[in-house]
Formats: sequence, C-alpha cells, structure tokens
Amino acid sequence: MTSVDLIPEQRRREILNLLRWQPVQSYRQLTEKLGVSHMTVRRDAAMLAEQGRVRLTQGGVAAVQSVGEEPSRLVKADVNTPEKNAIARAAAELVRDGMTIYLDAGTTIQSLRPLVEERADLTIVTNDIATATAFLDHAGAELIVVGGRVDKANQSTVGRLAAMTLDELSLDLALISCSSWEARRGLTTPVEAKIDLKRTAISAASRPVLLADSTKYGSYAKHRVARLDELDTVITDENLEEGDAARVEAAGVELMRVRAHPA
Repeated sequence: MTSVDLIPEQRRREILNLLRWQPVQSYRQLTEKLGVSHMTVRRDAAMLAEQGRVRLTQGGVAAVQSVGEEPSRLVKADVNTPEKNAIARAAAELVRDGMTIYLDAGTTIQSLRPLVEERADLTIVTNDIATATAFLDHAGAELIVVGGRVDKANQSTVGRLAAMTLDELSLDLALISCSSWEARRGLTTPVEAKIDLKRTAISAASRPVLLADSTKYGSYAKHRVARLDELDTVITDENLEEGDAARVEAAGVELMRVRAHPA
C-alpha cells in the first residue's frame, strides 16, 4: 500500500502507474491502494482528467489509450450500432435541400443514406466507396467521388491526390469521422494518409461536424488532424461522461449528445 504521506503530484503519478498495469481502476480500488480518502482520490483523478492524462468513468478512472492502428471496416461495422444510428439521425437533421455535403469515410456516416431520401438538389461529395455506392440510386443527389489511393481495409480513398480534389470544392456541411478524439488533443488518427483529406474537408466547409461515438473519446493516435475548436459541432452519444462533455464544450465547440434506441 502506498504511504498516505505522498504529496499530490506523487499520488497522481502513482495513479498513472497503476493504470499502466490495469487500465481501469475504481475509486474504491485507488482509495485502498493509495491509503487516502475517497474524496482525495476523486480530486486527484479530476485534476489528471483536466490535464488529459486520464479519463473519468462511472465510479472510477480509465487510462487514456493510444490507438496504434485503425480497425478494418468489417470490424467496425457491427460495433456500437445503436449509438451510431442515433448519431446519424442527428446528423441527418442538419442536411437541407440544395446543400453541398462532404461525407467522410465510416460506417456511422454511411448509415445516414436512408435518412436523407427526401432531400432534394444535394451534391454529395465522399471518399467512401460504400457510401458512394449507396447514393447511386438517390434521385435528388449529384455524386462526386474524391479520387486518390484506395485504402482497401476501409474501402475509402486517402492521400494527397484526394485532398487536392476536395480543395477545389466549397462545402456547406462536412461530416467527419475519426478513430480517436478528446478535448485536449482534438481529432487524431494512426493513419498519416488520412490527415490531409480530413483537414481539407474541415477547412472547406461552412459547418464542419464530427460524428464520433463516446467509446472513441479519451483515446489518441500519433497524428493530429484538428483541434476541437476548428469544428462547429460534435455529435456523440449520451454515454459521454459529464466531465468529458464539459471539457469538450470548454474547448469551444457545440456538443450534441444523443440517445440510442435499443438494438
């Protein structure tokens, strides 16, 4: 058991050490291991969360995880489906007739397709092959596929050539996906080839919007895409913790937390 005589910085360093061995720790576990009060542990955890070094959970603390690689589209397709559908429904409410919209690659954004069936005079711009295919039969949408190198695992185009094409367009709305996000580090990706395209979409849009479920919050990858304050809105699910939600809003972005219907 750790001595109660540790100063606050030493206690917080010990919390980080404990999380390296067990990535999620309850307040009760930390209280026992550190030999301090419940309130002391909560204050230390809150300070570490403010610094972006841990993520608060219901009843405890979780390590901020580094994302080394992005899972394939096949893996992502069946994960958190109710939350993704709820996020897509909220995003569909932003779509108006006559808009030029960028749809980033991802299963959440692809699920938007049936929700905009009645919208007219749309211009859909996308780097996602499955999304482009889904819009082929939309009578009210012109379709622009952003060319470039194909990422076969995620069925999308990436790289400088794709970004150069997108740079020639002016967008009303950009719906952006990501594998990892948090208040301090913003949007990150483990795939360098995705950076330019996402950054170009954000800068080209009057309203850039991130669509990301709460399970991706608090993780990070080595390549930074954008700060949260470069976005207009973040749409996520209601499972995002209150403290995390407050930090996102403090970063200067509108936050929408939506409720998922049971699968």
